[in-house]
Amino acid sequence: MPLKESHGNMYDWVAFMHTHLGGECPHKCSYCYVGRNKWGRAERYKGEPRLIEKELLVKYPEGKTIFIEHMNDMFAEGVKDEWIRDILGHCGLYDNKYVFQTKNPERAFLFAEMLPPSCMMGTTIETNRVYPDISKAPEPRSRHLGMMAFRRLVPKIETFVTIEPIVDFDVEELVRMIVDINPQFVNIGADSKGCKLPEPTPEKVKSLIAGLQKNNITIKKKVNLGRMLA
Repeated sequence: MPLKESHGNMYDWVAFMHTHLGGECPHKCSYCYVGRNKWGRAERYKGEPRLIEKELLVKYPEGKTIFIEHMNDMFAEGVKDEWIRDILGHCGLYDNKYVFQTKNPERAFLFAEMLPPSCMMGTTIETNRVYPDISKAPEPRSRHLGMMAFRRLVPKIETFVTIEPIVDFDVEELVRMIVDINPQFVNIGADSKGCKLPEPTPEKVKSLIAGLQKNNITIKKKVNLGRMLA
C-alpha cells in the first residue's frame, strides 16, 4: 500500500500516513474507525496481527511528517519485537518527522534506542476512568505512568496526548494525569462515528480545557469537538 495523504478527521499537522501491520489491533476499542465505514473492516485488517513485508519496501519522501501505523498499535502486546524493529528500521532510512501513537507506552520506551532522531510519541487517554466495555487496551492509569516513564527516560523525544474520543471523566484527576505527563501538546476531540460512548457535559469539557491551560499545556482542539462545546 503506497504512502497515504492525511485527510478527514486525522491530525491536521500530519502530512502522510503509512501502515506496515495487518490484522486487527489487539486493543479492540469499540470506537476504532478501522471497521466503522460503509464497507466494514477490510480483509487486510482482520485476523491476528501480522507484518506485511512488502510495506517495508515503500519509498518515503523526505522532510515530511508521517504517522506510522495509523491503522493499528505498533507497541500493542501481540505485535512481535522483530516487526517493531523492522518498521523502525524502515523509518530510519528516510529523513522525516515520524509520529507514533500507542496505548501501551510502557513497551514503547523499550525501543527508545531505535527511534528515529526526529519523531514524536503520543498516547491516547480518553478518560481517567476504566470502561472495560470500551477497550481492551491498558487502563488509562497505565498509559499515564507509561508516558511519564517515557518522558523521563527519553527526554529528547517530543510527546503528546490525545483525548479522543473524549469519554466521561473526572476533571481534577484527568487534568492531574495530563499535567504529570507534561506533553508538548494535547489533542482533544469528540466521538465522530456515533459509537454511543458515555460523554462528558459541555461544562466538564470546558473545565478540562481551562485546567490544562492554567498549567500551560498547549491544546489543539479538533473540529469535531465543536458540538460538545455548544
